[in-house]
Amino acid sequence: MSGFYFAFGLTVIGMLLYHLSQKAVPRETNPFFVIAIAYVVGIVLCVALAFTYPGKKSLIETFKASNWAVFTLGVAAALIELGFLLAYRSGWRISIAAVATNAAAAVVLIPIGLFVFKDHLSLRNVIGLIFCIVGLALVVRQ
Repeated sequence: MSGFYFAFGLTVIGMLLYHLSQKAVPRETNPFFVIAIAYVVGIVLCVALAFTYPGKKSLIETFKASNWAVFTLGVAAALIELGFLLAYRSGWRISIAAVATNAAAAVVLIPIGLFVFKDHLSLRNVIGLIFCIVGLALVVRQ
């Protein structure tokens, strides 16, 4: 199995577990403690798996080589966690929340990709993005 398909499958499985778990978190729990507990579990898993990774960098070396993006990633992850938890608590449907937020983020990322990262879009990409935007409007409307 190529790295692309492995990463894709891992992401899909992770997203399924993520949204099913988020939807099932008891309402009476403190959302900040829920996220903190989840991160402790994630940290334990990542530290355990780090020892199996073929790379040569230790935790200290990786920390020294990290830039602003690594720390912003932590902030972003916490905001995503909190956003979905609160969205599900406020009544968002599991069948719509992930699609709507991912499509909305894609729409915002398009100009960033084009102007900051010099991405190029083919006609096929543009048509697909138009479908995403129309789909987002249809999915989010009540």
